[in-house]
Amino acid sequence: MRRLIVFLAHLTGPVTLRIAGSGLIPIWGVLRHTGRKSGKAYATPLAILATPGGFVLPLPFGEGTDWCRNVRASGGGILHWRGGNHTVVEPEIIGVAAAAPAFNVFVRPIVRVLGIEKFLSVRRAVVARDAGSLIGSTA
Repeated sequence: MRRLIVFLAHLTGPVTLRIAGSGLIPIWGVLRHTGRKSGKAYATPLAILATPGGFVLPLPFGEGTDWCRNVRASGGGILHWRGGNHTVVEPEIIGVAAAAPAFNVFVRPIVRVLGIEKFLSVRRAVVARDAGSLIGSTA
């Protein structure tokens, strides 16, 4: 069954990537990351759940997937989600209990049915404003 899912994921990847990047399905987005061995740039369509300080990314195939290993090795990536790009850092594998606050009423049963037990938690990077843009501003 798992081989079939992986095959279908590869087969539908280009279409899924376009849909995920379009914002048509609110839970989908695209993770841009760099290959840990090749240095090649990759874009992976994913389900994305927002948290107050970052995002939770479900790992239906476990933490051994290349995209997860790449993000962990590089310390982050860029999420294109809901029309914006979000630099993310501090990737950490978490379990269902830690990820549960990010689940809404629609996501909870899907996570349960699919048996997803691991998630990648990432934090939004704080982007410093250019000091020149602060000149003449008041706090």
